[in-house]
Amino acid sequence: MILVTGATGTIGGELVAALSAAGTPARGLVRDPAKATMPPGIDAVTGDLNRPDSLTEALDGVDSLFLLPGYDNQTELLDLAKKAGLHRVVLLSSAAAALEDMDNAVSRYMTLSERAVRESDLTWTILRPRTFMSNALRWLPQLAEGDEVRVQFPDVQVGAIDPADIAAVAAQALTGGFDGRVLELTGPYALRPADQIAVLAEVLHRPLVARGLSTEETKAELAATMPQHYVDAFLSFFADGTLDEATLHPTVREVTGRAPHTFDQWAREHAAAFAR
Repeated sequence: MILVTGATGTIGGELVAALSAAGTPARGLVRDPAKATMPPGIDAVTGDLNRPDSLTEALDGVDSLFLLPGYDNQTELLDLAKKAGLHRVVLLSSAAAALEDMDNAVSRYMTLSERAVRESDLTWTILRPRTFMSNALRWLPQLAEGDEVRVQFPDVQVGAIDPADIAAVAAQALTGGFDGRVLELTGPYALRPADQIAVLAEVLHRPLVARGLSTEETKAELAATMPQHYVDAFLSFFADGTLDEATLHPTVREVTGRAPHTFDQWAREHAAAFAR
């Protein structure tokens, strides 16, 4: 039995779908099972990762755990999981954890989450995916207004990865074979935002153009949507260049036996989401 935290989220949703398709027994952790729709064979269970004591029932009989990072009391949660008989945890982290920058809000919570898993008595695997291809959905409001898309950090290349590929790797790791490993996950190409916009233009049959924002413009846009400490974190990563997301890794192919999806494949699979 596998417990998937964040089962209605970007990665968790893809993971429960993959486990369902494979016929793997699993539970999806959600805040309100009555409002959650799980695929066939996946049971929705209630729990709050910030309150480990709320997961006692969800953890009963579970062998492996897919864990999201950055929640309170993760050490307590892992201890509870161990006492419940669970022995394997797969943590969703990011490349920011490798920086171990305690002054960077994102790097800090990723680093602390990895440390909690490494220091637990559980068998672990850590996943470090790069930027999600699904982040392109943030352009939907602009695409609804016209064909010009303002893009942040226009000169930064990222090896963006399909969330379905992250889930495919997670599904393999949850059943063993990659214990004690940190798996760096990327797509097959490093793309700039304008490259992604060009792909969307072709897929959507629209004359889309990308307009790169300055650092100050980007800072203002970010500040309108998130706390300042996260704004500072992303500026450090992509304006100051402290985070390398352009280097590509062959891990998806090594784990799954197939090539990672391209951004073109992802865009065609999700073209309906961009329809206006």
